[in-house]
Amino acid sequence: MDATQTREVLLVPHFYRPDNISSAAHAARLLSDAGIRVRLLDQSGDSAEHPALQDPVLSTLERVTPGPAAAKGCELVLVMGGDGTFLRAAGVAREQDVPVLGINLGHVGFLAEGEVDSLESVIDTVVNKTYTVEDRMTIDVQVRDADGTEIGRGWALNECSVENIDRTQVLDAILEVDFRPVSSFGCDGVLVSTPTGSTAYAFSAGGPVMWPALDAILVVPNNAHALFTKPMVVSPRSTVAVENEATSSAAVAVMDGFRKIEMPPGARLEVIRGSRPVKWVRLDRKPFTDRLVRKFQLPVAGWRGPRYT
Repeated sequence: MDATQTREVLLVPHFYRPDNISSAAHAARLLSDAGIRVRLLDQSGDSAEHPALQDPVLSTLERVTPGPAAAKGCELVLVMGGDGTFLRAAGVAREQDVPVLGINLGHVGFLAEGEVDSLESVIDTVVNKTYTVEDRMTIDVQVRDADGTEIGRGWALNECSVENIDRTQVLDAILEVDFRPVSSFGCDGVLVSTPTGSTAYAFSAGGPVMWPALDAILVVPNNAHALFTKPMVVSPRSTVAVENEATSSAAVAVMDGFRKIEMPPGARLEVIRGSRPVKWVRLDRKPFTDRLVRKFQLPVAGWRGPRYT
């Protein structure tokens, strides 16, 4: 970035409680006081009475609509909310290949690097550019109908979930890896996850935790009725496919919980490693183990650590 160019940050808050609005306004004020221009991702729709737009700080910011150009020219995307807000903002950041930084205002907030009680120190890190950036693996998704015609494409940072639309019926799925069949079973769905997403939906469905530095694709059958339905970790160079049998009910492919592609009976979903990663801001060099223990509140009392002589 040119030394004379104004630094810009795209602020993406989740306005669920008044405290969230207050925290977002405080962050915007700190950045502005440091000479950093702040844009606000406008998610208020047509509501001029949206509480965020009544805030004396947030109402003065340039508002941009969600879309591929929202983060153009920005140094980073600053997300204030939970994991859902982060995942939506990650798509905006990815479009412009800029890093994304999360401050947790939700519950677990596993994707967030910072917490609201350390807001000022997080902003100091941004102002002083003492953060680092790492790439997080994504997955690319393609869906075709029974005739092989492409229905849609998408991508995910966490996971793609093939889900049965009709909850009164079982989804008859055939799982394939590297263009060879693995198993068929009735199920509620199948999850194909990145290492980042292994602590999310895939974890709840019985999948293992994968360290984010690992390059791999995780496959987790969801509530399957079969003997061989264990999670599988496959090569990042593999192609994972899920076919929806022609006699089965319709399904839907859901990426990161909100991007969707309909899968009629007989459809086929293919997942490969994403062509473009998400750039992820790291505030410190603490290992992933510490984040895992802290976010899941794992019991570690009695740990002695290594003893060397």
